[in-house]
Amino acid sequence: MRTLVIGDIHGGFRALIQVFERAEVTSNDKLIFLGDYVDGWSESAQVISFLIKFSKTNHCVFIKGNHDVWCEQWLADGNVNNVWYIHGGKETIESYKGYTKAQKQVHLDFFESMPLYHLDNKNRLFIHAGFTSMHGVKKEIQKEVLYYDRTLWEMALTMDKRIQQSSELFPKRLKHYREIYIGHTPTTRYHKYQPMNAANVWNIDTGAAFTGKLSAVDITTKEVFQSDTLMHLYPNEMGRNK
Repeated sequence: MRTLVIGDIHGGFRALIQVFERAEVTSNDKLIFLGDYVDGWSESAQVISFLIKFSKTNHCVFIKGNHDVWCEQWLADGNVNNVWYIHGGKETIESYKGYTKAQKQVHLDFFESMPLYHLDNKNRLFIHAGFTSMHGVKKEIQKEVLYYDRTLWEMALTMDKRIQQSSELFPKRLKHYREIYIGHTPTTRYHKYQPMNAANVWNIDTGAAFTGKLSAVDITTKEVFQSDTLMHLYPNEMGRNK
């Protein structure tokens, strides 16, 4: 059985289907999604509908991202967060046109059920953004950090590659876990269009919301599966490129 970890989708339903096809996903695969299913391209509601259905036949873990928190709040009370609205919320709201109150409730239940992180039986951590506690993710006091933090990734990027995980110089934050898989910070910010590895951290967000692609990684072999760039899949849209 493979375990595939999937980066930030941001409403790119066409890209999600492409990745599934190119990875030849079967019901024997475990899929771990790193969050931010919505906000960007025009099919956020459709992404959620598909994932709910897909999870009934496949072993899935759905981590919650910051955009998912915003969408969840809107589904719960109808209030529009202005920051969310200009960062993809407008497109997400439009994608829900035609959805009934009952259908939206199913989506709200789905968002509310999402964990903020996942630890597997091989001590691999899956989280949307990062954490700041030197004692590990379970000791994080401010839960919002788990879907907003960028310092963990920035720290991993600046590390001297000669420092081994067994060294006393290796950051205590990173020592807690065999590997850490994150999204949230697009690798396209560093002019990279493939998942990036720094220390024991793997960043799977390859900029699907912007100029990049959606990525999935086999966590055992590190084989990468990618969609086309979403700008080509949605040629009449801007995504979050505005």
